Formats: sequence, structure tokens, C-alpha cells
Amino acid sequence: MFNKFQQAQNLMKMRSQAMQLKKKLEAISHSEEKDGVKVVVNGAQEVIKLEIDGVDRKDVVELINKAYKEIQKEAAKKMMEEGGGLSGLLGGMG
Repeated sequence: MFNKFQQAQNLMKMRSQAMQLKKKLEAISHSEEKDGVKVVVNGAQEVIKLEIDGVDRKDVVELINKAYKEIQKEAAKKMMEEGGGLSGLLGGMG
């Protein structure tokens, strides 16, 4: 019983740390510009802004970020199937 409680506490702590890291990564940004196209991305690998010939393309930004989220879900699912997720990556250390 205590072990399950400890695992839940550890999971909540890891989730909190992950959320803090994500916020820090979202604060980092980088832009590239070429031939009338400008893209800004953040450290969490999200497209923040896309301009084509000075026109803000929020619709394309939303589409790209939606595609990224879906592929991240599929990748996480595959990792769980193949290697047990994080514990598989850590070689059973956790």
C-alpha cells in the first residue's frame, strides 16, 4: 500500500518537474526568415508564428502544431509498446 502511495507521489513530482521544464522551453524562441517566409518556433518545438509575404498564417500554425501533437502521441504509444516507456529508456532503473 505504501509503495503505491510513494509511486503516486513520485509520479506527481515528475509531472510537476516536466511542466516546469516545458514552461522554460516555451520561453525560448528562434526565428528564421527566407524569401518572404518567416517562422518562429519555441524550445518546446511548437510553431509560434508563421508569416508568408507579411501575412500572418495562424491557420497553418494551428495545423502544424496539431500534427506535431498527434505524432507525439503516436510516438509515446509506440515507446510504451516497445520498451515500457520511460522505465524502458532508463533500462529498468526506475
